[in-house]
Amino acid sequence: MNSPVKSQPAQGVFINNRWHPSRSGRTLAMIAPAEGEPFAAIAAGNAEDVDLAVAAARKALEEGAWGKLAAFERGRLLTRLARLIDDHAEALARLEARDTGKPMKQARADIVAVSRYFEYYGGAADKVHGDTIPFLNGYLVNTLYEPLGVTAHIIPWNYPAQMFGRTVAPALAMGNATVIKPAEEACLVPLRLAELAAEAGFPEGAINVVPGLGEEAGAALSSHRGIDFVSFTGSPEVGTLIQTAAARNHIGCTLELGGKSPQIVFADADFDAATTSVAAAIVQNAGQTCSAGSRVLIERKVWDRFLADLKPKFEKIRAGTPEMDLDLGPVISAGQKSRIEAMLKRAEAAGAKVLATGAIAPGAPAGGFFVHPTIYHHVAPTSELACEEVFGPVLAAMPFDSEEEAVALANSTDYGLVAGVWSTDGARAIRVARKVRVGQVFVNGYGAGGGIELPFGGMKKSGHGREKGFEALYEFGALKTMIVRHN
Repeated sequence: MNSPVKSQPAQGVFINNRWHPSRSGRTLAMIAPAEGEPFAAIAAGNAEDVDLAVAAARKALEEGAWGKLAAFERGRLLTRLARLIDDHAEALARLEARDTGKPMKQARADIVAVSRYFEYYGGAADKVHGDTIPFLNGYLVNTLYEPLGVTAHIIPWNYPAQMFGRTVAPALAMGNATVIKPAEEACLVPLRLAELAAEAGFPEGAINVVPGLGEEAGAALSSHRGIDFVSFTGSPEVGTLIQTAAARNHIGCTLELGGKSPQIVFADADFDAATTSVAAAIVQNAGQTCSAGSRVLIERKVWDRFLADLKPKFEKIRAGTPEMDLDLGPVISAGQKSRIEAMLKRAEAAGAKVLATGAIAPGAPAGGFFVHPTIYHHVAPTSELACEEVFGPVLAAMPFDSEEEAVALANSTDYGLVAGVWSTDGARAIRVARKVRVGQVFVNGYGAGGGIELPFGGMKKSGHGREKGFEALYEFGALKTMIVRHN
């Protein structure tokens, strides 16, 4: 019988399946976004803690039980962790909702997704095969995949549970030992998942977690000479620092750095489906989603009609606390709220007009970090609102006159993560989907739940490398070629 999930994990850094006090001796307050009040604390890990975690991971890989496991045995451990997550799903969802402010239904979906990541990669662990390559007579040439070594995982605050599964599960499936630095703003579920992994039977050193500030623990981890690969999701600015640190150690990295994703609506689109999806895609997780559909590009001949259909759906949107379980919750912090509000003031000063707003539900705490969901039109294609990531529930609407202009507008920002195409003309939908410069494109839909099986990643400023699906396993593996002369 499994013990119930605690309201929060033990305080400290998690190394070799045990909690240890941080060498810094300091803690960081966890602020509940829905109330704006502290409700827990985490350790402020530092470079010394990172040193210990990396050393533990290296020992697990080269001397300990983890490095000796066969692939199918690793897979069984990942699957066992998935079942433990299922056993504790409701308590984990409540912890995730408290930590991030998101509605309970979204938190529950996130816990389902993290379980699925471990289930999926548990099943895939022993299915990464090499090849036999025809070569000269008298030679046998094989390729095989080996773990990269010790991998670093710097995960964001918007989906802490999902991101733990998305990045850590494939690394473990390939046999790497891991060191995780969760975001200081929201990290309680990743800390609990580390405890559950120990309960599932993962050997010491396979999973190590050092919470703390990005500029301390995160910087120390990304630049550590004992790390063999870095996985990072966050802002382009920090992504540049991560990539620079990795380059100094001549190691690779996967970067997912945000987006300004367009939904392109042609005149022949299914308006009911498109307006429902467009509204949902910007308020999911309070707009704090890298793949949020933050731009809607509408064919001019149906501009007025489409916006008229979209407006009432948007005006029904309500923000509230996790327990209210409405359409969205608050943004993550007071700083994030202030940044969004300042950006919107600049947009309005530049001529953007409000088309519709959602509401903050009565009873939502006055101290919560709530932002009104808002649609803007009269948005200039080169303006800040059209080109830069808001990371809040804010949608920019712009018209186009031709297929060529739609593609040009879609590709006009520095980002290239996700796009949506709405048209009942199948040939046109495929043409446009092929021309938009993004890593993932949806036709007559937008979003796929967790999308665990679907390769995901960006182009341009949205980053590089691929997560999710089978492709993620290759990111965390090193291809070795073995040439045997036998004559």
